[in-house]
Amino acid sequence: MTLEDHLGDILRKARLMKNVEPAAVAAAAGLNAEELAALEDSGQPPRPVNFAVLAPLLALDAAKLEGIARGWLPQPPALAGWRQLRQVTTARGMAVHCYLAWDEVTREAALFDTGFDPAPVFRLVEENRLNLTHLFITHSHHDHIEGLGAVRERFPKIRIHTDIKGAPPQNKNRRDDCIHVGRLRVTNRDTPGHAEDGVTYVIGNWPDDAPQVAIVGDAIFAGSMGGAKEHGELAKAKVREQILTLLDAALICPGHGPLTTVGQEKRGNPFF
Repeated sequence: MTLEDHLGDILRKARLMKNVEPAAVAAAAGLNAEELAALEDSGQPPRPVNFAVLAPLLALDAAKLEGIARGWLPQPPALAGWRQLRQVTTARGMAVHCYLAWDEVTREAALFDTGFDPAPVFRLVEENRLNLTHLFITHSHHDHIEGLGAVRERFPKIRIHTDIKGAPPQNKNRRDDCIHVGRLRVTNRDTPGHAEDGVTYVIGNWPDDAPQVAIVGDAIFAGSMGGAKEHGELAKAKVREQILTLLDAALICPGHGPLTTVGQEKRGNPFF
């Protein structure tokens, strides 16, 4: 298991969010310009980095940032409580996740994003004899909705939920929506910043009282977050307010990288 973002990716994202010149970042880190550029590209520091000075400059947590440098990874969550949840990964130059959840009794199902190719989702629907009735879109970046046309062709009656600007009224999320997928309940929370139409879907009422599941798109990754060059403070504030306020045991399902939990991100993510 590897993180979506290595140390250099995190530093680059934070630098762009704070609009700090590379020379200032290099000086704070105790590196020269060439060494900083190499670190941002590879994630491997050429020599020890002064995290105590660097982190505050970029609004990062120094101890958590050093943890990333030392190889921090989230513990893989035990998924036994979410038997009717599947992560589907497709790749086209990069890998992206979508998620399928369903009610174990009624077999009603919901898809969260489509990835590049929904063919694996179609196979899961057939193998598990599901009735796919809802498609929830976390944001409209192409890797997350590339398969939208194929899904709509295969399931013409599917109900689409989105914060995409200009979407038909019947497809627009309302903040007080509570969509039932069998006994499962899906609510939505606005998490813009990485994308103007970013939204997180929270799935609750799982069997055996399993914790909630947050389908977050690119709002937050294990140990990092989606790039938000122009709206970094908004992006971080929304994650704090809308995702990290869930119970520590809540499962975070990001669009890229490994699964994690709210508690693990509170403890290990240098952006928060």
